[in-house]
Amino acid sequence: MDGAIFVSQLFNGLSSASILLLMALGLAIIFGLMGVINMAHGEIMTAGAYTAYIVEGAVTHWAPALSTYAFLAALPLSFLVAAVLGLIVELTVIRHLYGRPLETLLATWGVSLIMQQGFRSIFGSNNVSVTTPTWLRSAWHVTTNLDLPYVRIFILVFAAVVVGGVFAYLYRTRSGLEIRAVMQNRDMAACLGVATRKIDALTFALGCGLAGLAGCALALIGPIGPTTGQAYIVDSFMVVVTGGVGKVIGAVVGAFAIGELQSTFEFFTSATAGKVLIFVLIIIFLNIRPAGIFPSRSRSLD
Repeated sequence: MDGAIFVSQLFNGLSSASILLLMALGLAIIFGLMGVINMAHGEIMTAGAYTAYIVEGAVTHWAPALSTYAFLAALPLSFLVAAVLGLIVELTVIRHLYGRPLETLLATWGVSLIMQQGFRSIFGSNNVSVTTPTWLRSAWHVTTNLDLPYVRIFILVFAAVVVGGVFAYLYRTRSGLEIRAVMQNRDMAACLGVATRKIDALTFALGCGLAGLAGCALALIGPIGPTTGQAYIVDSFMVVVTGGVGKVIGAVVGAFAIGELQSTFEFFTSATAGKVLIFVLIIIFLNIRPAGIFPSRSRSLD
């Protein structure tokens, strides 16, 4: 029985790590390309979650027969809303603060507080929730004592599809090639005709869109509140730093390593102790490998 509970805990950790991965993936791209510490990334995630809540309410009201499929419509809309919000933040705030990391950090922290208050004004201070679609309410009965919920399996598969799409975009499209070129050497990319400012805006919007997808997925397994994103922003930065700044594969490995280790620690201790142990391990690891699991390599000349 204890073994089944442990396996179930590990599986829940995988689904939670998948949401963390979607958050950290966008953050890794933004941080790696522009060196911007976006403290509003968690609120962008919350915006994606609230989008899922709004879409579900609208479909249930106007087309109740289709309400069980509302979540599928919410996925692209969550990405779009979060990407547009990110683009607005980049054009109005970030663009004027490039090369000034401390000012950028304070400015995006201010944006996060403004967005939190906006969520309270629109949706109230109480948490809201999204109804799980009927086709995700059951579970896969592996053994007599082990059931794996379909909703968490869906989140795992969804995260894998998104990661595959991001890799395909970065390595198989022209704009993805330009993003990687700017990440490796901004000055040389500019000399070769790449519009670096447009790439910055595109990258920021893409990273925020991924956070919106994370929020949409999170809405399936937890309540949504004005401060929901705050619980994920620190973990996301831990993933980015541990995996290697600007490395997409590092975000993948870091997210699942941290997610699974935290679930294991929580199983044997408690949620608080598990978080403390994760921080201790990361501190020790970064003292051994300061550049992370996959160190960034630049083509620029020293």
